Amino acid sequence: MDLVPALQEPLQQPLKSVLGPATAKVMAEHLGLHTVGDLLHHYPRRYEERGQLTHLADLPMDEHVTVVAMVADARLHTFASAKAPRGKGQRLEVTITDGSGRLQLVFFGNGVHKPHKELLPGTRAMFAGKVSVFNRRLQLAHPAYELLRGDSEETVETWAGSLIPLYPATAKLESWKIGKALQTVLPSAQDAVDPLPPALREGRGLVTLPEALLKIHRPHTKADVEDARSRLKWDEAFVLQIALARRRHADAQLPAVARRPREAGLLAAFDARLPFTLTDGQQKVSREIFDDLATEHPMHRLLQGEVGSGKTMVALRAMLAVVDAGGQAAMLAPTEVLAQQHHRSVVEMMGELAEGGMLGGAEHATKVVVLTGSMGTAARRRAMLDLATGEAGIVIGTHALIEDKVQFHDLGLVVVDEQHRFGVEQRDALRGKGKQPPHLLVMTATPIPRTVAMTVFGDLETSVLDQLPAGRSPIASHVVPAADKPHFLARAWERVREEVANGHQAYVVCPRIGDEEDDPKKTGRKASPEDEAEKRPPLAVLDVAAQLAQGPLKGLGVEVLHGRMHPDDKDAVMRRFAAGETDVLVATTVIEVGVNVPNATAMVIMDADRFGVSQLHQLRGRVGRGSAPGLCLLVTEMPEEGAARRRLNAVASTLDGFELSRIDLEQRREGDVLGQAQSGARSSLRVLAVIEDEEVIAEAREEAAQVVAADPELTNLPGLRTALDALVDEEREQYLEKG
Repeated sequence: MDLVPALQEPLQQPLKSVLGPATAKVMAEHLGLHTVGDLLHHYPRRYEERGQLTHLADLPMDEHVTVVAMVADARLHTFASAKAPRGKGQRLEVTITDGSGRLQLVFFGNGVHKPHKELLPGTRAMFAGKVSVFNRRLQLAHPAYELLRGDSEETVETWAGSLIPLYPATAKLESWKIGKALQTVLPSAQDAVDPLPPALREGRGLVTLPEALLKIHRPHTKADVEDARSRLKWDEAFVLQIALARRRHADAQLPAVARRPREAGLLAAFDARLPFTLTDGQQKVSREIFDDLATEHPMHRLLQGEVGSGKTMVALRAMLAVVDAGGQAAMLAPTEVLAQQHHRSVVEMMGELAEGGMLGGAEHATKVVVLTGSMGTAARRRAMLDLATGEAGIVIGTHALIEDKVQFHDLGLVVVDEQHRFGVEQRDALRGKGKQPPHLLVMTATPIPRTVAMTVFGDLETSVLDQLPAGRSPIASHVVPAADKPHFLARAWERVREEVANGHQAYVVCPRIGDEEDDPKKTGRKASPEDEAEKRPPLAVLDVAAQLAQGPLKGLGVEVLHGRMHPDDKDAVMRRFAAGETDVLVATTVIEVGVNVPNATAMVIMDADRFGVSQLHQLRGRVGRGSAPGLCLLVTEMPEEGAARRRLNAVASTLDGFELSRIDLEQRREGDVLGQAQSGARSSLRVLAVIEDEEVIAEAREEAAQVVAADPELTNLPGLRTALDALVDEEREQYLEKG
């Protein structure tokens, strides 16, 4: 969209620059603006109003006004002050009149020189500023002004009523300089190629793209701004949805092997040994998945469900169905801890069905292997051989599964856990392992509002599990204000001891590890602005564990878990905790997803304000997984009236992840969300806000699907094709930078 051909002219060229070389250089380096098109798509953040023309006789107090008047007199005074003790301070007082009354303007310091030269008695000008009172007289301090040469009524009207655009700026380039640069390139807006099909634009009453660009940068009224924003929102939503619709369309053309479970096969044997019945939600989602697996096009489904809603069970049944049909299934996890955890729980759930080729294995059994980057050479070679021969029906692993050396006998299904950790390219790399494209099931426990799902995962069909399995217990959450009420924190540790005394276990979560490498002072790394502001680094696992073991939790079995431990050590710690040998696990967010210890009933999150809303919800989901009620305590030193406390109160007040994800998104905006998942596809949304603009996104998705169905190559829509190439280019560029 930014790189439409007529607007590809660079802002800076060796022989002729569109802008001054210094301005163009700052724009490229600090704002990422390289071409005329880039600059035209650098939209104002907001607009200042100069106010309507006001007669001097009826000036309102404390309001921004614009007046047209003549200078009656101007006097320069000198005075002594703290800054200019020798009487060198300067103040310019200008009296203006419009026939209805008089008003004083005042300018100080270095600001007096220009108006002293320009505002001579008899000069007519427009003045804009805020009305204040000094010595019981109304005045405007340091007003903006524009001299009126000749008596053009039109100039007066347009200048006074116009909105002043304020642009996202940088310390090296102020907003008004960006505004001036934009006025230079604005005539090029006429050459902008319109990406919207004419029928769509006219049917929705949207202005043309050149008109939208003119109105957003030089609006005369608020209605102009609205017209422009409505149009530009459609561009962003529509081009993004076209990219996703084309991806869906291309996937639908691919061949895949239909995988139907055998009637009395592995899946039936597994279901027969389950000690519980599946929830209605699990059954419904399983049916959707089995229907997809039975088609000869690859399934692309997003399975999102609340923490603890039983997604892993649904995914495992899909994997078993594929093994039944003669294929293999791979589950990709974001961390080694999670891969090991999934492997253990799958083997446990399957029992002898996971012992294929082994003595005592059941009739329909298969082999379940794990593959991670830190495995020893012999174990790794054995696992890879099992995959290549087809001996292993199910493999669970980390990014190690994507490596070129890993070959499958017949990969039929890929399950990706915690999609927000994997980009589109990684998804594609694993899918490329099959002889024909395998089916794809993507899982996330971070509840995603419907519109984010449509914007980020628009190439996937969506299933939602929002029902908790029977036997799950509610989780009570409370904010513990450690600074205001230290006795609340003392009580928190008492509650942990009570849970342990009742035979349960607890987690304590900290934002930082706390070893040498992690310490900003020792690594020479700068502390983050938040750390600077709060005057202390976030609490660390190693420090907190030591303090608890010697203090409030003395006598309990306390262990630590963090991402920089050796994988074998991590695994051993998790095994001991799962077996109930450890009372309290002090950990970083490595326990955020997938860790399942039903006996853990309490969680204390230290410096809870340092975590995002969705992350807190994820962490909290680690407790209350058994029949005993869960307890989550959010410890913070933030003041009661701050935004951080409001965020924590929101988490404490609801267990509805979808509601929390909306709150989170409204606070963070969508940059993070889009940037992580669609490998940058418009993470730089400029005017589209995914929560506020739900209708636009939903309608754009429908329109995009129709356009792509009728003309997949966009042959008849060259403007749209160009805009799409610009979007995909940006995606690819960002991917290569990351790679």
